[in-house]
Amino acid sequence: MSHREVLTALSGLLMGMLVAILSSTVVSTSLPRIVSDLNGSQTSYTWVITATLLATTVSTPLWGKFSDLTNRKVLLQVALVLFVLASVAAGFSQNTATLITFRVFQGLGAGGLTALVQVVMSDIISPRERGRYMGYLGAVMSVGTIGGPLLGGVLTDSIGWRWNFFVGVPVGIAALIVIQKTLHLPAKPKKAVVVDYWGAGLIAGGVSLLLVWVSLGGKQFEWNSTASWLMGVGAAVLLVLAVIVEFRTKEPIIPLTLFKNRTFTFAVIASLSVGVAMFGTSVFLGQYMQLARGQSPTMAGILTLPMVLGLLISSMVAGALISKYGKWKPYMIVGSVLLAAGLFLMSTIEYDTNFFVVSVFMAMMGLGIGMVMQNLVLVVQNSVDVSVVGAASSSVAFFRSLGGTIGVSVMGAVLGTKVSGYITDDLTSAGVDPSALGGGSASSIPDLSTLPGPIRTIVESAYGQGVADVFLIAAPLAIITIVFVCLLPNVELGTKSGIQRAAAASSDDEGGAAPVDGNDASPAVKGAAATAGLAPAVSSGPATAGAPTSPVDTGVMTGTGATTDAGAGAGNRAGSDAVAGAEAVAGADTAGRHHTHTTTRTGTIDTIIATGAAEVAGHPVSDDELAESPVFSSLVEEKDVAADR
Repeated sequence: MSHREVLTALSGLLMGMLVAILSSTVVSTSLPRIVSDLNGSQTSYTWVITATLLATTVSTPLWGKFSDLTNRKVLLQVALVLFVLASVAAGFSQNTATLITFRVFQGLGAGGLTALVQVVMSDIISPRERGRYMGYLGAVMSVGTIGGPLLGGVLTDSIGWRWNFFVGVPVGIAALIVIQKTLHLPAKPKKAVVVDYWGAGLIAGGVSLLLVWVSLGGKQFEWNSTASWLMGVGAAVLLVLAVIVEFRTKEPIIPLTLFKNRTFTFAVIASLSVGVAMFGTSVFLGQYMQLARGQSPTMAGILTLPMVLGLLISSMVAGALISKYGKWKPYMIVGSVLLAAGLFLMSTIEYDTNFFVVSVFMAMMGLGIGMVMQNLVLVVQNSVDVSVVGAASSSVAFFRSLGGTIGVSVMGAVLGTKVSGYITDDLTSAGVDPSALGGGSASSIPDLSTLPGPIRTIVESAYGQGVADVFLIAAPLAIITIVFVCLLPNVELGTKSGIQRAAAASSDDEGGAAPVDGNDASPAVKGAAATAGLAPAVSSGPATAGAPTSPVDTGVMTGTGATTDAGAGAGNRAGSDAVAGAEAVAGADTAGRHHTHTTTRTGTIDTIIATGAAEVAGHPVSDDELAESPVFSSLVEEKDVAADR
């Protein structure tokens, strides 16, 4: 696809991602009025947010796995339709129970969009070029995450809170039309689809119970209570059973073999702390602006723009530089350092800190998140086999959301405890009964506009210090990100899109000559091809005649005097690392072959491969026999991802 074609198709994907992100953030500043109009309780208030976040997090790996098994374009459209219908229904809700129900379906659609957009991008764009497009995606995610609360506040104050749900509908419909007209993906080979129902159910149940436990613990029930213990132990049991099932099933939702890949494992760990930073800042910055600085919901959103701009600029600039120079690791290291520094600096703020200083700190966090967040997905997609790229991509997003959800819940509990303690201590020191606050206790959220000046200052100071403490908790997690980003293997970005890699893999599976670049072919691939059909295994350097390198008749077949009895027409590729494919396989099926070889000595891996080919050349070679060869055993076991990249 040309750059223009990619941008056209990408526009639909980005619109879909935008509405997915907005669904979970746009109502955050409007919830007090929404719940009040629908006569809801504090429990309803909590569940309106938790329901969507829970459904999005749990469904993300399921959508990703299904994308490896079925048509990705159809799945993407199904997710969009589900999201649009649920949004319309949520906007017409007449009570909180109905609203929460449709928010769950919104979350399911959003989970599909979150997972599938990145997977489809890997299909149509090579890793080398994907950097700049990932920059666009990161920019959209940042605008949706940080800008959603601002948009929600403006809509609620102007035309009503129901438009918080309606606003994404036209964008979703437009995305559906654009994707239908511009996104063209090849059909997947027809095969029986095996769905891991047990794994899906156990993962969904275990993660849901875990998130409900950490989200409601200390609020709806005490941590050391029967309900708390049942939820915690139940979540642990379900997740352990999920791991057992995933090890045994044919098509696991989250293939645990992915964790053997260092890049995937390190990226998952790094993404956990990035999730805490991204979700945590959007939640607690809003509280800081409203409760520590006395701003309205709309102004609170506007005042977080420095972070939005930092994220927007860094994701696009870093992405463009990665595509231009092919180097990704320096930008991710710089980004993780900026994120850690920004969080540490935010832990020093108070209610009256100069806003310019706070803006600089927020911008540093934004710059850091923009350089790291989407590039973690990029390096994972670049390092895993094309057959599991959907599961791998969605797993990174899943663990990022999981880390963010758990982190925000824990940090929120800490904030409540800290603020309550600060307010109680300061009011007592001033000789004021803490019950003087409107809510009746220091643990409730007061209405600042109703408080006398001195007490208002005490409350604002408490929230300023409490939010700073929360950022201090998040800062060490950013150091973990630095460590694991530094540990990521510095693998070169590939130059083939997912469609091209899948076509090459399919050609290899059918026994044909895959159109691979010689530089991409691994020793294992060359060796297997050379053994199967006694095809020419040529060295990367000039061949010179010399003594055999093995007691048996060994050598590298060259174009001069090298023949096979059954492989008529199986020519060689002298001077190239590409191997004969279809012709070599044709020659591999004839038993009792006798060959003449021109022996060479090159000192390269190709000589070893040729030696192994000669050692087993006396009869047709089975996979088991090949695996037992001392020369090939290690090569066969190692799948070189560069071969299909």
